[in-house]
Amino acid sequence: MSNTLLFHKTYLHPTSKEWVVFVHGAGGSSSIWFKQIKAYKAHFNLLLVDLRGHGKSNQLLKDLISSQYTFKSVTLDILQVLDHLKIQSAHFVGMSLGTIIVRNLAELASERVSSMVLGGAVTRLNTRSQFLVTLGNTFKHVVPYMWLYRLFAYIVMPQKTQRQSRHLFVREAKKLCQKEFKRWFRLASEVNPLMRCFKEKELPIPTLYLMGERDYMFIQPVREMIAAHKLSQLREIADCGHVCNIERPDEFNQHSINFIHQQIR
Repeated sequence: MSNTLLFHKTYLHPTSKEWVVFVHGAGGSSSIWFKQIKAYKAHFNLLLVDLRGHGKSNQLLKDLISSQYTFKSVTLDILQVLDHLKIQSAHFVGMSLGTIIVRNLAELASERVSSMVLGGAVTRLNTRSQFLVTLGNTFKHVVPYMWLYRLFAYIVMPQKTQRQSRHLFVREAKKLCQKEFKRWFRLASEVNPLMRCFKEKELPIPTLYLMGERDYMFIQPVREMIAAHKLSQLREIADCGHVCNIERPDEFNQHSINFIHQQIR
């Protein structure tokens, strides 16, 4: 790990000792949480990070980044920020691909994770998404990456109600350089082997899955996982797609904040 930290921002609560760490997905940045901050900071201390190559961590790590990313290296970046801020343990809220990073962090350092809220969770790539990843890998050196990203955004978030989420993710993705996009894209091929291991092994950490009922690409594998895991629960948000924290922020905030409060002893 380098000595250069990810870009991060904290909001301190006057009395609470509890920390909530927000982890965005690939192509996003900590700005995707703009509809969560006000509701959450009334209860907890908040830490928002920009993952390597994303948002304001883009320039920061340019000189230090190796050519290959792994879920482990991306996860260790976050642990480094926790160590720097002397945060012993926290509640983690992840979105989309960020849910895999949160789950991986719990695997690497379970004592640091008090609970997990996994929004629009990616627990397995279905046939359609595997086809997309293969297609993207085939053409990523030929086709401008923003074409690919727009296509992905549209396939994952196809409904009219998801227009705002789509635009936000495409806007953030424009800040990634082509090389950066390819590195993150390669990570997608790691998802299934990693998630197979996670599915077989439940961690003793309370977990809330928050999914839009119209998140057609990812909701079914989550339902299957919930059936097998005792410490996990699923809330399906009506009339909502993949990026439920933006599409249905009030329900997302209410369910997740209540869940975190329930975990505080």
